[in-house]
Amino acid sequence: MRFVSLASGSSGNCTVIGSDTTQLLVDAGISRKRTQDALQKMDLSLQDIDGIFITHEHSDHISGLFMIAKQTDMPIYATAATIAAIRNMPGAADMDPERFVPVKPDERLTVKDITVEPMHISHDAADPVGYRFACEHRKAAVCTDLGCYTDYTVECLKDCDVLLVEANHDVRMLQAGRYPYMLKQRILSPKGHLSNADSGKMVSRLLNDHVKAVFLGHLSEENNFPELAYETVRVEIIESDSPWHDAASDLPLYVARRRDASKVIEW
Repeated sequence: MRFVSLASGSSGNCTVIGSDTTQLLVDAGISRKRTQDALQKMDLSLQDIDGIFITHEHSDHISGLFMIAKQTDMPIYATAATIAAIRNMPGAADMDPERFVPVKPDERLTVKDITVEPMHISHDAADPVGYRFACEHRKAAVCTDLGCYTDYTVECLKDCDVLLVEANHDVRMLQAGRYPYMLKQRILSPKGHLSNADSGKMVSRLLNDHVKAVFLGHLSEENNFPELAYETVRVEIIESDSPWHDAASDLPLYVARRRDASKVIEW
């Protein structure tokens, strides 16, 4: 499989997950041109993409969707409530409703040789989901934009080779920052975004002996720094009771970039 984050953050999100025969996008939150340019560096084009899996309808996850849809015929997968929210947007007026394929959390579907399993997440959107992907014995997942995690979240994400998980903010930076009070409360709420510390606690429960990469994504530009997210998560792992806490310094831990592609993971 191959995994690369093309962009991750409040200014746009898009991830490529593929096998030898199948190529999928998770979200389309950057422009068609940026998506196409990034794919070309991987010797791919939009015409090679077999489908887009949308996590939810917020603009940083779908801003490039309408233009991509105009120039391709790939199916668009999302929950029924997310599809309804997207179709109510002005940019969707000319989109063929047959392009949309409804998915349900905890119900698997298959696109060629990749099995996809949506999972519930807690966020202030119509019906948001994360996604887990499997091809033979290889597994990857994308799970950002969640205000909290539960045992269910851990169960859905466990045993993955590659993970993209949220480490949105440092709580103290957010509380002391210039955001309006209501926005701070939204971010800190169970339907907001995951902090660095909570991300570290979750990751410590997801480690296994075949992890190829853990990407920290959707970092706030205002209330976080890549180095701070990385170090906070690393320390949480070291201080956890995870069997792998002693190996935290050797963990392939990366911060997904806001406007550029991440390291490409192939396995």
